[in-house]
Amino acid sequence: MKALVTGASGFTGSHLVKALKERGNEVVCLVRKSSDLSRLASQQVEWVYGDITDRTALKQAISGVDTVFHIAAYVELGIVDATKMAQINVEGTRAVLETAQAAGVSKVVYCSTIGVFGDTQGRVINETFQREQTDFSSAYDVTKYEAQKLVDEFAAKGLPVVSILPSGIFGADDPHFGPVVKQFLKGGLKLWAGGKRITGIVHVDDLAIALLLAAERGKPGDWYIISAGDMTTREMFEILSRESGVPAPKEAPEFIVRLAGNLLDPIGRLLSWQPPLSRERVHYVYDRCVRVDASKARNELGWQPRSVESTLHELVQRS
Repeated sequence: MKALVTGASGFTGSHLVKALKERGNEVVCLVRKSSDLSRLASQQVEWVYGDITDRTALKQAISGVDTVFHIAAYVELGIVDATKMAQINVEGTRAVLETAQAAGVSKVVYCSTIGVFGDTQGRVINETFQREQTDFSSAYDVTKYEAQKLVDEFAAKGLPVVSILPSGIFGADDPHFGPVVKQFLKGGLKLWAGGKRITGIVHVDDLAIALLLAAERGKPGDWYIISAGDMTTREMFEILSRESGVPAPKEAPEFIVRLAGNLLDPIGRLLSWQPPLSRERVHYVYDRCVRVDASKARNELGWQPRSVESTLHELVQRS
């Protein structure tokens, strides 16, 4: 198989590229000229340089490709450039889908998010759930929702596209939770917020396998939730503490966290600065809860992820 990976230099994309190469596939990587390619330094791949909305670069990258893995996305909460996020997440997806359709590729695998379901208020849901939240929690929330709508529209018109919807993606080189773990292991994390917050967890390498299985076995137009399970933040730190011997951080009072978010948010917007807490981030910590059941991926794709506990154990060992 010859595959194109968009967002190849990122966290998920780089792990997917490695999984593809380990299986003997040819890989084309679409990356920006400004991208940090250190994650793929040892990989023998074909590079195509361009933004995700660059139709000329996309056409060049897709030429001769069997399968397209669309991973590229602007992922951030808090103070973001909403216009840029829509350009990448929505218009970038449109460009990939239209170019893939014109090229007649055999399969497109789109990396979506369980966030498209909206706030499920703690209910465990599967792919049949219809979003009930009428508003949106963030620019990321709305742009990924709109991108998923585009994917579904193209699927309805005959494009062989499959959607993979991962929960929280973890791994030793995770750019989001990884630095938190490193700080914790050094004894520098004394306080944390939202110990009751429930997070779905999947190891990045298990997500890469799910993406490959989707290309091989996924039904065009179908969605597949990818999560090994979920647990609260407090439970995660208890496991990390047992594994490392480092005391779990104490929980900051909720009213102080909310106050800090309300105070720092306007400052961040004024200074174009991403504060550690903002109204949006506080909302995700305390007010929004999406829980999912990944049985469909296990049953239909044959996906067999490692446990959440194993994922956290590896974080301690490799951080």
